[in-house]
Amino acid sequence: MKLLLLGGALAAGLTVGVVQAQSDLLKTKGCLGCHEFDKKKVGPAFKDVAAKYKGDSAAAGTIVNKMKEGKGHPKLNHPEAELKSAVEQALATK
Repeated sequence: MKLLLLGGALAAGLTVGVVQAQSDLLKTKGCLGCHEFDKKKVGPAFKDVAAKYKGDSAAAGTIVNKMKEGKGHPKLNHPEAELKSAVEQALATK
């Protein structure tokens, strides 16, 4: 029983750590100023964007291009690799 509880606690801790790492990147890029994971703020919730693009393998590239061009999102001049990483983390939201 103790082993089962310990395993559950470790899994919960890892989940919190992953969410924290995602939040850190999305925060440093300024995403959390306008977006939240589970509810609309200024921009749509990440879970809603993830649902919209579910199954679209080109979604991250599409969104990054829109962000760089300022289409439906304020124009950003961050390096493309950083934007893509942040977008992929947002798209992983459930």
